[in-house]
Amino acid sequence: MEIIESIDNLRVQDPPGEDFSSADLEWNKLGSAERCDDVALIPYDRVDAFIIGECSNVEYPTRFHIERGRKRAKGSLKQYKNDEYLEYRLYWCSFGPENYGEGGGILPSRRYRLNTRNRAARPQSMRGCTCHFVVKRLYARPSLALLIYNERRHVNKAGFVCHGPLDRDAIGPGAKKIPYVCSEVQQQTMSMIYLGIPEENVLEKHIEGIQRYCGSDPQVKSLASQYVHKLGMIIKRSTHELDLDDQASIRLWVERNKKSIFFYQDTSEIDSFILGIQTEWQLQQMIRFGHRNIVAVDSTFGIKKLKYPLCTLLAFDSRQHALPVAWIITRSIAKPDVTKWMKALLDRVRLVDPAWKANGFLIDDAAAEIDPIREVFSCPILFSLWRVRRSWLRHIVKKCANIEVQREMFKRLGEIEYSIWGGVDLAVALEEFSLDFVDQTSFMQYFKDSWVPKIEMWLTSMKTLPLASQEASGAIEAYHVKLKTKLYDDSHLGSLQRVDWLVHKLTTELHSNYWLDRYADESDSFLNVKEEYIASTSWHRALEIPDNSVSFDETDHLFSKVLSQKDSSVKRLVWNPGSEFAHCDCEWSLQGNLCKHVIKVNMICENLPCYHSSMSFQSLKNILIDLWKKPMDDSVALDISTAWTHQIFDQVQKLVELHNSDDIGLVVKNMPLKWVAKKARTPSGRQSLSTLALPSTSKNDYSAARKKSRKRKRLSRLR
Repeated sequence: MEIIESIDNLRVQDPPGEDFSSADLEWNKLGSAERCDDVALIPYDRVDAFIIGECSNVEYPTRFHIERGRKRAKGSLKQYKNDEYLEYRLYWCSFGPENYGEGGGILPSRRYRLNTRNRAARPQSMRGCTCHFVVKRLYARPSLALLIYNERRHVNKAGFVCHGPLDRDAIGPGAKKIPYVCSEVQQQTMSMIYLGIPEENVLEKHIEGIQRYCGSDPQVKSLASQYVHKLGMIIKRSTHELDLDDQASIRLWVERNKKSIFFYQDTSEIDSFILGIQTEWQLQQMIRFGHRNIVAVDSTFGIKKLKYPLCTLLAFDSRQHALPVAWIITRSIAKPDVTKWMKALLDRVRLVDPAWKANGFLIDDAAAEIDPIREVFSCPILFSLWRVRRSWLRHIVKKCANIEVQREMFKRLGEIEYSIWGGVDLAVALEEFSLDFVDQTSFMQYFKDSWVPKIEMWLTSMKTLPLASQEASGAIEAYHVKLKTKLYDDSHLGSLQRVDWLVHKLTTELHSNYWLDRYADESDSFLNVKEEYIASTSWHRALEIPDNSVSFDETDHLFSKVLSQKDSSVKRLVWNPGSEFAHCDCEWSLQGNLCKHVIKVNMICENLPCYHSSMSFQSLKNILIDLWKKPMDDSVALDISTAWTHQIFDQVQKLVELHNSDDIGLVVKNMPLKWVAKKARTPSGRQSLSTLALPSTSKNDYSAARKKSRKRKRLSRLR
C-alpha cells in the first residue's frame, strides 16, 4: 500500500447502511517508512455509526471506551495544518490497555473458571488488548473526521489474541468446558436477575450473548445454566450488612469498591460524612452525555426517611432522559463540603477527558449553595420548579377534597409564581390567597408552616436564575419517582437508617436498571424494556398524543380536554391550560406528577396567541431585556450589551437550526466563510547562522531536509 504524506488527497468515505466498520472502508498509510498508521476520512456525524460497527465485530466483539480526549475552541489557532484537530478522542478496546486479575494486579492472560467457594471470577477484567484508534474532528473542516487506526488487531503486547472466540485461554481450560463471559453479557445477566425476570428468559438471553463470543457448542447450554443459576444465588444471598455496625460496614464496602468511589470522608468531630459513588459505566456516561450539555441535580432525596439524604447528579442522554451519573450521600450542604466532592468529581472526569465541560448546571433547591458550582464547573446555573410544583400539588390533592377547590388553589399559586415579572407585592398576594381559602385549614396550615417562611427565597431564585424547561423538569421528576419506587419498598423499610443498605440498592438494582435501559435502546434488543424506557417520561408520552385529540374551551379559555388514546370514551380535563401549574384529573397528575396531558396542552398553547408563554421562555426574555436596559443610552456599555445580545441570539439560532436539521452537512455549508491569515514563515524554515558558515548545499538537499522536518512534526501530532 502506498504511503501518503498529506490527508488532502484522501477522499471522504460514507458507506451505506446504519452502521459500518473498518472492513467497509478503504484505508491509506500515512507517515513514513519507519512509522505509519492506517487512516480514513469520514463525515463527522457518522463517527458513532463507525464505533458501533467496530463493537459488533464477530471475531472480536467488544466495546470501545474513551481513554483520552482533547478539544480546541474554534478560532484558537491562527496558523494550522490540514490535520490539526478541533476535537481529539482516543478510543481503546475495553479489554485493555491493562491486564487485571481478580486482585487488581496486572497479570498475564488467565483462564477463567467457576469457583464454588468464592465469587465468580471477574470476566470484566481487562486483558491487555492493544487495539485502539483516534478520531480527529478536523480544525480546517469541522464536518469531517479523520480516523487513525494505531492498532487494528485485538492482541496483547506479546502479539497473541487476548479475547473473543479465537482466544483459547479466554474461553477456558480445554476451550470446550467453560465458555467465556464478557463484562457486557455478565452485566446484562445481572440486570435481568435484579429486575426479577424469570430464570428461563435470563438463560436464553445469556446463551445468545456468549454464543457471539464462543460460537454454538453443545455443552454451552448446560454450562450457561450453571453459571446463571450460580450468579442468581450470589445475588440473592448477597447482603448489604458487611458488619453489624453500619459505619464499619460502609468502611468495608469503600475498601472493596475503590474504583467506584470518587470521594469519601468519614464522620469525625470536625468533618461530616460524605460518600461519592460513581461506577466506571457512570463515568463513561457522564463524559459522553454531560460534555457540552446540561448537568442536573436531584437534591435532598429522603431527607425525612433516610439516615443521610441522597443527592444525584444527572446527565441527559440521547433521548433527553435523566441518567444518574453520580450519587452523593451526605447531610452536609456547607460550602466547603460541597466544594470538596465537586472538585473530586470533576478531577476524575477530566483525568479521562481533559476537555470535558458542562454547558449548564440545573438545580432544584433554592437553598442550595451555588458558589461551589460557579467556582468548580464554571458554567451558568439554571433553576427548576419541579420540586415546588410537585409538593404543592400533592398536598392540595391530599388535604382538599373538592376538586374544583383544588384547581382554583393550584391556579392561584401559579399566578403568584408568574407574578415575579409583574411587580406584584408578594405580601399582598399571599394575604389575598389566605383570605380566599381560609376554610381550607389543613392546607393553609401546611403552607404557612412549610412555605411562607422561605417562599421569598424561592421567588428570588426564580427571578435571578434562568428557569428550566418542562422537558428537563419532567425528566428529573421521572428519575425521582423511579428512585422512590425502588428504595421505598415495604420489605426494606427497616433498613432505611442504614447507609450500607442505600449503597447496596443504588449500585445493584438501580444501576442495573439504567444499564439495561441504555443497552436495550442502543442495541435494539429487549424491545419491551426499550419501549418502557422510551415512555418513561411524560414529555415523550405527550409526543404520542395527536394534536386533534386536544380541544379547548373557546369561550373563557379556562380548560381543555384531551382524548384518551387507550379508551376513546374517556376525556381528561386540564384546568388552567398554558401554565406549568395546570391541573389535570388523571391519576398520575393527582399523585403530584407532571402528566402527559398537561404537557401536550401546553405544547399547543405555545402557538396560540390567547395564552401566555412558558415560564422558562419568560425567564429568557426577561434576562435579555434586562441586559438591553441596563446601560446608559449612547454609551460604550450599550455597545457591549448589544454585542453580547447579538452573540447569544446567533448561538441560539444556530443551535435551533442544528437541532431541527436532518443533515449537519447542510448547516455547515450555509455557515459564513472564515478567512484565515496567510501562514507566516516559521523558524524551522529559516537558515540558522551556523548553516550560513558552512559550505553551500544544493537546493534539492535543502528542500528534502525541510520536507522531512515537516513530516516528523506531523507524525508527532498523530502519536
